[in-house]
Amino acid sequence: MDVNTYENIINMAIANEIEAQEFYGDAAEKLNDPYLKEMFEHFAKEEKMHEKMLRNILKSDTISLHFSEAVDYKVSETVDEPRLSTKMKPADAIALAMKKEEQALTEYNMLAQNCPDPEQKKVFLDLAAMERGHKLKLETAFVDIGYPEVW
Repeated sequence: MDVNTYENIINMAIANEIEAQEFYGDAAEKLNDPYLKEMFEHFAKEEKMHEKMLRNILKSDTISLHFSEAVDYKVSETVDEPRLSTKMKPADAIALAMKKEEQALTEYNMLAQNCPDPEQKKVFLDLAAMERGHKLKLETAFVDIGYPEVW
């Protein structure tokens, strides 16, 4: 894989992280509940850190990245995507965030699946692993908040 192709893939991932930041930031502004507002502000900051990490990868001299694999419990696949609302319950807000991460994970997996170049495929799989990690954090929070009877 040439450097330009690698840079294009990472730039696409950066754009996705910026889009996620904007979504979480906008959601935080619209939500009235202080807990949800803080949670979405945290998600926006986390996406900003991911953007920064990807930008640092672009600055490095190597064409590689590696994210550790996270377990995928597929909790987000069991819920419908709620609409953003100023009156959201915490579980619905986390469900919405989970679905956004699920969509990003699915996108990177599809890109990897359809990619004939093994090096590019590995980059897409690494990006999918990053999103799977985000999704796992949200799924854990969803189960903790959405099912308090398991405490």
